[in-house]
Amino acid sequence: MPSPSATPVTRRRQRSTRLTVAVGLLALAAITISAAVASGSWLVVVLAAVLGLACGAAATKITHSELLQTRRDWARDRAEQAQAYRVESEKRAEENAEFREHMDAKLAERVQAVEELESALAAAHQRAAEAVRRRGEEARRAAQAEMRGEQLEARLQAVEADAAEAAIRVAELESELDAVRAELEAERTSWTGAQSA
Repeated sequence: MPSPSATPVTRRRQRSTRLTVAVGLLALAAITISAAVASGSWLVVVLAAVLGLACGAAATKITHSELLQTRRDWARDRAEQAQAYRVESEKRAEENAEFREHMDAKLAERVQAVEELESALAAAHQRAAEAVRRRGEEARRAAQAEMRGEQLEARLQAVEADAAEAAIRVAELESELDAVRAELEAERTSWTGAQSA
């Protein structure tokens, strides 16, 4: 829908037939009175004056009705323009509400993703700490029982692999958390910018 300001209402109107008739009546009265004065007869001058008065009154009435019609047209144009502005304003308000709801939902999703990643990171840290603790225990047991060295060595390698895997997972989760936090910050900045616009 084009903006109401894109189609300005032109206040200049074409000269109507009624105004042309009114000007014609005034011209007829002027010509008649001039001709009557030139004739020199008082009776003709009086009749011409009465005719001129009647023509002037008719021209005034015609001009007045044209003025009233013009004012009604302008009032209708202003009412239509106000209605168009109201519709445009309602449409923008709806779009703004939809955008705000969308941004709130998106922000809530990002916050939830950050919370989930932080929870997963905390669990991964806990698992890594547990793996390190177990590795220490296994190392002490290995030192105390060299006779069972091969079995304990295998167990130690498995625990170390778990610890290394957990450390890798921790690094991955930290990297993912940093990326999601950056996205969240960008979304917040975008949303804040949209709110202030």
